[in-house]
Amino acid sequence: MRPTSSDLSYVFVDGKTERRGKLTPTPFVIGRSPAANLTIAHPAISRTHATVVHQGGLYRLIDEGSRHGCFLNGERVTDHEIRAGDVVHFGREDGPRIQFEAAHDSASTILDLTSQFATKAHTGTDLTKLDWLIEAARRLNADTGLEQILDSLIETTLELTGEERGFVFLADRDGTLRLAAGQTAQGAALTRDAMISWTAVKAATQTAAPYIVTDTLSAEGAPLSDSIVREHIRSIVCIPLRKRVPGVDGVREILGVLYLDSQLQADRLTSIYARLLQTIAAEAAALVENATLAQAEEAARRYREELEIAARIQQGIMAVLLPELDYAKVCARSLPCKEVGGDFYDFVAGPNELYAIIADVSGKGVSAALLAATLQGLFYTQLLAGHGLTQIASLANQYICARDISKYATLVLVRLSRDGEVEYLNCGHVQPLLVTTNGVTRLENANLPIGLFESTEYKTATLRLQSDDRLVLVTDGVTEAEDSLGEFYGDARLEKSCLGCAHLDALLDSVNEFAQGTPPNDDCTLVELRYLGNRRMF
Repeated sequence: MRPTSSDLSYVFVDGKTERRGKLTPTPFVIGRSPAANLTIAHPAISRTHATVVHQGGLYRLIDEGSRHGCFLNGERVTDHEIRAGDVVHFGREDGPRIQFEAAHDSASTILDLTSQFATKAHTGTDLTKLDWLIEAARRLNADTGLEQILDSLIETTLELTGEERGFVFLADRDGTLRLAAGQTAQGAALTRDAMISWTAVKAATQTAAPYIVTDTLSAEGAPLSDSIVREHIRSIVCIPLRKRVPGVDGVREILGVLYLDSQLQADRLTSIYARLLQTIAAEAAALVENATLAQAEEAARRYREELEIAARIQQGIMAVLLPELDYAKVCARSLPCKEVGGDFYDFVAGPNELYAIIADVSGKGVSAALLAATLQGLFYTQLLAGHGLTQIASLANQYICARDISKYATLVLVRLSRDGEVEYLNCGHVQPLLVTTNGVTRLENANLPIGLFESTEYKTATLRLQSDDRLVLVTDGVTEAEDSLGEFYGDARLEKSCLGCAHLDALLDSVNEFAQGTPPNDDCTLVELRYLGNRRMF
């Protein structure tokens, strides 16, 4: 009894060209049109020649008014049920044909196929196939590294097919295929893929089915691609490597492509060896997927280790020794939202002057942290050299603009003298707050951030502090901290907290209480300068 038509797949043969696939989705359109599910570039084929529909568990072939007809098992039909074993020629009785088969997953495992051999009597040919299959499995599974698996896949399939060259292409995240391995039948490495048939690769990936041309010299139907003619390619075997989509039965994604070809001889590949080839490719795909995942996990582990090292280095750099002065008291806190951050602060103190800086590099993570560390060193050395605030900002601006790094930084530079005089420079940063017994005042000096325009000029502003006056400097990770509803902490809350909090830890606690456990979106840094006047700190 023949299998029911609900179990069908197809093999399309046009001359020496062979393609396999499933009759999905339905209606499955066959014709010369590029939009057809199966495109047959043959003069006797109409643009929309026929359609296969699936109704009530049965497949039916419907002629869509083609000029030259459809021939089911040698008889012309217009609407007829099709089953496994049926052969349909299109356009004429000896034209391109489809043979319908009992559907099986072309990605069946080696275990599946060897069990089929084990349940039937063996001929010498059967045992040869089984021996080859077991040896292929042994080779693939003996290798755990991705490179070794791919090399074994190429070596094994070249031996089976007798082709001259083999390549494996793997798909990147965006679907772009990149050459992952290549070698000749003699074992020489191939590192260039310019001489292959990309038409075959495209066909295999688009249909998710093998594309096989056993002899281009006798292939009928579609004209040969430029690459096949130019490189004198005689035979091609191109098989997609597919991986299962978790949670979706029967659906697979393209992991890559196995490509084999020969310039000298036609392919000796028979249908049973084509099945063996698909099986070993499926086994390899599973191993490649596992090896790729292992590589990704190892890369992620190394990245985490490097982040931990970077975090320790940055913490060391940020472990600024707070100066102890008789005319001022300084406090600072910094909390990166990731392992490393783009915020930093620093102080340079002398007997009569205190310099402070708070800065925020655009972006987050390692790239921002690298620029932050560089700028921190630049500012520190410039302040030690006694350069003016505008000169330091100009030098830092020129440094960033001279490099194409697509980053900028906001910052506040402050110089506090023993007599209470303050000179400050704000480059696109959150406005500093002056906290006195009379309330909170925003300091409105404003300049562009550094790193935007090389010709930017900077100007400072001045004020005088009284005893116990405070300057509070924060990054926008404080004002833009969010609660569970997405509301910002904001400027008004910051001003109120500055009045009500006697020290930075209390101010930081108020931000955390507002966020209610909502993860921060940006680095959070706070600096406070309290002027002591003539009092000494004990």
